[in-house]
Amino acid sequence: MEPYQTALAALGDPTRRLIFERLASGPLAVGQLADELPVSRPAVSQHLKVLKEARLVRDRAVGTRRLYSVDPVGVRAVRDYMDELWGRALANFARVVEEEQ
Repeated sequence: MEPYQTALAALGDPTRRLIFERLASGPLAVGQLADELPVSRPAVSQHLKVLKEARLVRDRAVGTRRLYSVDPVGVRAVRDYMDELWGRALANFARVVEEEQ
């Protein structure tokens, strides 16, 4: 599976998408994320594991806790895919317009 496919599949879950969107504002610990979501800390941890495997988030130790943040590597894979897709869509649109003229 391509990296962008793994990332998009991970973001298909609404709770994971919320976690990812929240981390876009800055690094947070599991407890901080759980306080803002209607799911338990263990559930947040499981969602973070999936996001981490998809390279959408990364973590680092800070004292006794781990802070999670957006991983630019995985985001780049999704962006590259979207850019390619958008480029093809625009090229096809231009072709259709030219054919109609």
